[in-house]
Amino acid sequence: MREFRVRGKTFGGVPRDHWRKANERLDPETDYREIYRNAVAHEFPWDMNQALSFALFRTYAVPGIGALLDATGQFTGAVQKRYDDTALLLEVPAEKGFEDPEARAAIRRINQMHRAYDIPDHEMRYVLSTFVVVPKRWLDAYGKRPFTETELRASVNYYRALGRHMGIPDIPETYDAFAHLMDSYERAHFAYDEGSRRVADSTLGLMLTWYPKVAGPAVDIFSRALMDAPLREALGYAAPPPRVEKLMRGALRARGRMLRVFPARMTVQGVADLRWVRSYPDGHDVTQLGTFPVPGVAGCPVRHDATDATPA
Repeated sequence: MREFRVRGKTFGGVPRDHWRKANERLDPETDYREIYRNAVAHEFPWDMNQALSFALFRTYAVPGIGALLDATGQFTGAVQKRYDDTALLLEVPAEKGFEDPEARAAIRRINQMHRAYDIPDHEMRYVLSTFVVVPKRWLDAYGKRPFTETELRASVNYYRALGRHMGIPDIPETYDAFAHLMDSYERAHFAYDEGSRRVADSTLGLMLTWYPKVAGPAVDIFSRALMDAPLREALGYAAPPPRVEKLMRGALRARGRMLRVFPARMTVQGVADLRWVRSYPDGHDVTQLGTFPVPGVAGCPVRHDATDATPA
C-alpha cells in the first residue's frame, strides 16, 4: 500500500479496493452524489469519460436530436468548444453538489441553452437514460470491475436529481426502467439523417485531434469497433472487419483486467485535467459556458419564452 505520485497525481497508500469499500459504507438514497463522484473522479475516470462520450454519441443517431445539433452549427463549426462546455457544465453538480451556487449556475446555463428550442420531453428523457445506462454497460464490458449495486443505485438517483433540476417529467425510478426506456426508444427512433451524420463526423474528427496524427486511422477504426450495429447503421458507418472488431474490444477488456492490480487513485481526475479539453487554458466561468442558441437558425424551432432558465 505504498503511496507514490505520477505527473502530480497521488496513487496508493490505501487498499486497491478503497473506493469500492468507501462507496459501500455510504447510502445510495442520500449520499448518491458523493458515491457517483467517487466513481467518476477516482475509481473509473477514464472509463466514465469514454462511456459518457459514447452516450452523447448515441443521441446523434436520433434524427430529432442530431438534426437540431447540426442546425445550430455548434457541433460542426465549434465542436471543440461545444464538447468542452458540455463536459464542464455537467461536471459541476457532481463535483460540488446540487445546492452549491456554482452548480446551480451551471444547471441554469444548461436549462437556458435547452429552453431556446422546442425539445420534446421524450428526447430529454432519452438523453438522460443514456447517461445512466451506457456507463453501466461500458463497465460491465471493459471496466476493471462493474458498478456495485450501491454504485448503480447512486447513479440512478444522481441522474434522477439532475433530471428534476432540468425540469424533465416522468423520469424512470430504477436502472431497469432507464434501460428499457433507452433500448425501446432507440428501436423506435434510430434512423439515418444527413445532419446527424455531419455531427457524428465532426465529433469523430475532433477525437482524432486528441492523438498523434499517425494514430488517426486506428482511432477511427477503434471508435467504429466500439459502436454496436444499430448505432453504426443509424449513422451510416461501415463496420470494421469482424477480426479487427474482436481484437480491439479484446484489447479494451484486457486493459480493464490489468487495472485490477493498479493502486487506488487518490487525486481527483476532473474534466479540466483531461488533455483533450482545450478551450479554457486560463480557467472558465460557468455562467459564460455554452453558446446561447440564436433565434431563427434554419431548421431550429425556437421557444418564445426562452429568455432565462428555471432556477435549479
